[in-house]
Amino acid sequence: MPIINSNYPGPPALYLNGHFETILPSIFRKIEGVAYQRKRIETPDGDFLDLDWSRQGQCKLLVISHGLEGNSSRHYIQALVKLFNQKDVDVLAWNNRSCSGEMNHRPILYHHGSTYDLKTVVEHVVDNYNYSEIYLAGISMGGAQTLKYLGEEAGSLPSQIKKAAVYSTPCNLPDSAATLHFPSNFFYKEKFLSKLKVKMAEKGKQFPGLIDLEFLDKVREFNTFDNHFTAKIHGFKDARDFYESVSPDNWLHQVNIPILIVNALNDPLLQERCYPVELAKKKANLFLEMPKRGGHTGFALKNQEFSWVEQRMYRFLMEQ
Repeated sequence: MPIINSNYPGPPALYLNGHFETILPSIFRKIEGVAYQRKRIETPDGDFLDLDWSRQGQCKLLVISHGLEGNSSRHYIQALVKLFNQKDVDVLAWNNRSCSGEMNHRPILYHHGSTYDLKTVVEHVVDNYNYSEIYLAGISMGGAQTLKYLGEEAGSLPSQIKKAAVYSTPCNLPDSAATLHFPSNFFYKEKFLSKLKVKMAEKGKQFPGLIDLEFLDKVREFNTFDNHFTAKIHGFKDARDFYESVSPDNWLHQVNIPILIVNALNDPLLQERCYPVELAKKKANLFLEMPKRGGHTGFALKNQEFSWVEQRMYRFLMEQ
C-alpha cells in the first residue's frame, strides 16, 4: 500500500515544535464525561488485569491499549472512549499490570512486548461477550503491544477482530529506546524512569531478594534500569536482548488484517526505523501515515475536543 499523504493541518500556534506538541496536551488536556465500569479478570499465571468498560449496548467494540506508565484515565485514552461512544461503539480500556492503581501479584510488571496480557483480554471478550466486530487501538507502547500481538496471532486471530489502528508507536524498539539518551529528551527520561523506579522498588519489597534495591536507588539511565531490572525480572539477557526481542517490526510483516500506523515525523521519541516505509509499500493491508507535525501522542487541533489522530483512527476503523 502506498504511503498515505496526511491531511493533518498542524497544531495551534502555541505548539512551537515536537516537544511542545507532546508535553502541552499531557499537562493541560482534560476529557470530561467518561465513566467506567471496572471488571477484574484473572490471568493464566495467577495474576489479575483491571478492565475499564464504557458500554453503550452495541455490537461493535474498541479495545484500547495505553502507553508506558499510562492507564485508562489518560487523556488520550478517555478521548477515544468518548469519541467512539458518541458514535455508538462500546469501548474497553484495559490496564497493564501495576497500572490500574494496585500492584499486581506476580514478580513481573509489564513491558512493550507483554502481549500475553492483551491476548488474555481479547480471549476474555470473545469468550464472554457477543460482539460481532472488534477493533484494536494502541497508543505508543500500547501500539507496539497491539502490532506484536496481531503478528504473533496472525494464524489464529479471532474472526471478530476486523482492523487495528495505532499511533506514536515505536515500531522498532531499539531505535525508540535510544532517543531517551538524547539530551533534548531528558524530561521524558526522567518522567518515565522515576515512575518505573518507584514501581520496581515496590516490587522488590513485595518479593524480597528479587532485585537489588540499593542499586536501584542509584540508577540514572534508562538502559541501566532495563539491563538490571526490566530484563532480569522478565527473562531477558539484558536491555539489548529485551529491545530486540520484543520489537514490533519482528512481527509486523505477519499481520494480515488492515492496520493504520500514524507516526509524526517530529516525534521526539521515534527514529528512522520506527517508520516502516518499505514494508508499507509492499503490504496491501498496512497503511502508514507520517504527518510532519504531531509530536508524541499530540496531534492537537485548535478549538476541538478530539485530536486529529483520534478522528483519523475513527475514520479508518469505522468508515473505510
